[in-house]
This record gives sequence, structure tokens and C-alpha cells, in this order.
Amino acid sequence: MNKTILIIEDDKVLSDMYRDKFTVSAFSVLTAEDGQKGLDLALSEKPNIILLDLALPKLQGMDVMGTLRTNSWGKTVPIIVLTNLNVDGKILEAVTKFNPVYCLLKANTTPEEVLSKAKEVLHYE
Repeated sequence: MNKTILIIEDDKVLSDMYRDKFTVSAFSVLTAEDGQKGLDLALSEKPNIILLDLALPKLQGMDVMGTLRTNSWGKTVPIIVLTNLNVDGKILEAVTKFNPVYCLLKANTTPEEVLSKAKEVLHYE
């Protein structure tokens, strides 16, 4: 059975790149270009995993995670944070309280690595 990933990313080039990468690997892909759409999609579609940017229009990634973690389904969904923000100190502390499975820096992570991490988390070959 196909796994579903929700990609919440406001950069269309990146979003399309990740969508294509996951589609080729037999994932069903949902995308949202802002945090509010992403949160709404997550709660209505209940994807197997979420790829989440932190700096988003309408609703920041931290707020998306915070709201998801108060939901009975959302509190356990695996979230991979993918950001360009320098995640150290306070930001890292804030992110980790929402228990993402990974917090990756976009500049240092290839789409193949992101796909590999998602598959690893989902035990998906």
C-alpha cells in the first residue's frame, strides 16, 4: 500500500522537486504552500509522514507542529523538519519539544537523503 507524505513548503521549486522525488518512489504526495493549508490538509487527510518547513506564510511551521501535537492523530505523526533557519539554541529547543523525527538543514540535505530518511521512519522499501 502506498504511503502518503504531506509536503508543507512555500518554495514552489523545492516543493515540486520533493513531490517528484517522492512520487517516483511510489508515495502519494500532498502539497501545501502555507502553514494553514498544510495544517488543514494534515488533519483532513492524515498522511503517514509530514515534511515541514519552519518559515511559512499564514502559519509558521512551529505553530503547525504545536497544533498537530495537541490532536489525537497528530501527536504521533512523524514530522521531518526541513529548514534554512539556523537551528541552534532556542530554535532547536523549540523544535525538539514537538518531537520531529529529524530536523534537517535544506542546504546540507539532498532530496535523496530526505527520501531515505522518510522511508527509514516509515519502514518503507
